[in-house]
Amino acid sequence: MPETYQHTIPARYWRTEPPGRIRCHLCPRYCRMKEGQRGACFVRRNVGGTLVLTSYGRASGLCVDPMEKKPLYHFLPGTDILSFGTMGCHLACRFCQNWHLSAATDERTMSTAASPDQIAATALRHGCTSVAFTYNDPIPSLEFVVDVAAACRERGLRTVAVTNGYITEEARVEFFDAMDAANVDLKAFTEEFYRRNCAAKLQPVLETLQYIASRRRTWLEVTTLIIPGENDSEEELHALSEWVAGSLGRDVPLHFSAFRPAYRMTNQPPTPASTLRRARTIAMQAGLRYVYTGNVYDPEGSATYCPACRTPVIQREGFA
Repeated sequence: MPETYQHTIPARYWRTEPPGRIRCHLCPRYCRMKEGQRGACFVRRNVGGTLVLTSYGRASGLCVDPMEKKPLYHFLPGTDILSFGTMGCHLACRFCQNWHLSAATDERTMSTAASPDQIAATALRHGCTSVAFTYNDPIPSLEFVVDVAAACRERGLRTVAVTNGYITEEARVEFFDAMDAANVDLKAFTEEFYRRNCAAKLQPVLETLQYIASRRRTWLEVTTLIIPGENDSEEELHALSEWVAGSLGRDVPLHFSAFRPAYRMTNQPPTPASTLRRARTIAMQAGLRYVYTGNVYDPEGSATYCPACRTPVIQREGFA
């Protein structure tokens, strides 16, 4: 696609506020911007008193992956999915594994021009059944993501969001109506963790998870990155697991992934496999039927078992 492809368009979900400012209503940060100022996500900006999206038609990291790498274990297993990101993020996670995209500030050097139709056509050309919005969070680029999703569905492709779930009630409907499946990061189960490590709040994420689960329109799986000394206590893992089982349902798959030192947590140790196995045991004791471990070699933790007789139904390798 030529580099002249339009990448700034009017955005949705905002209000005018005096004097000469606007407030974004896409995510619970509710960024207030004066002329020329960008929101915390970097890709939404006040231009002439109008909120614009500056990442429209920009794609980064286009790659064909197995569905299980999202991770989605109960949605079209064994199929290929075209994955891509944009740039920017509305959270500020100190442990971000994709910080080179989430913290990027140059649309042109960090991405290439790509229209919704081109992305859908690329997925078909590579034999994919789905397209994933991943790497950085897709929510800040909602207008582009929704258009790509529409182009995909016109061609019979499924759509997947890998997201932190940090979105307002008014924007949730449009975003998740465009998604056939979502893996939502539940980064921890305390407000203190979200405040200190993500510059965000836990409650809006819980509300998003409940919204998806209650509608049963978008397939839902949940991932928690376990960070030693941060969110791996027995008490927190019990509370998180019991909430997922009670508020989302015992059949919602829960993935516990291993942390690897990155970004602003390079001095933190990686997560031992034993910690993930312990978390999995706790979650299963809480009543969850499908609990997995990730980013480590753990054949038992990556297999799907019949919840009645515990016979392995699907065994997986190579998705760590």
